[in-house]
Amino acid sequence: MARQYEIRADHDAHTIVVYQAYAPAIADAALRAGRFVAPFSFGRMTWIKPSFLWLMHRSNWARKPGQERILAVRISRTGWEEALSRAVLTTTSDPDALAGAAVQVQWDPERSARGAALNHYSIQVGIGRDLIRTFTDEWTTGITDLTPQVRKAAALIQGGQAAKAQRLLPPERVYPLPAALEARLSRP
Repeated sequence: MARQYEIRADHDAHTIVVYQAYAPAIADAALRAGRFVAPFSFGRMTWIKPSFLWLMHRSNWARKPGQERILAVRISRTGWEEALSRAVLTTTSDPDALAGAAVQVQWDPERSARGAALNHYSIQVGIGRDLIRTFTDEWTTGITDLTPQVRKAAALIQGGQAAKAQRLLPPERVYPLPAALEARLSRP
């Protein structure tokens, strides 16, 4: 895969961290239960993002309504790679394949801490209704609330202390994909 389309993530030998932004009611219920439970919606696609800064851009550092809480969701690498193996790129020329996909993948410009688009891309993975329970009940190994850390980093950035904020950001490095998955996820 071209370097500009590498997956960058916080990962270890067995898991990868993806990020999601939620309303407080959804985040609180998930944190109490240690897994996703109602009012989380099991009836629609959920998008997971291994790029912390992309989610910060999308959620405006946890300030958008309905996205005030930032969760780090640790999932198994086996589950992550299973999802990717079932993915259809949103840029496909086959609308029927996309409509029937269990997983959708799109590549969006990565973002800096200040929200500027960078010259490489970040993967977003949409887990469809048919796999939601597998994602929540089998792949998820832990959920952590990063909201206090996000708010502190945002305040530092706004105050002109980006270097201090950088120390609060999760570590991300290239995620090594098997060759078959690289080929599947390559942009047309």
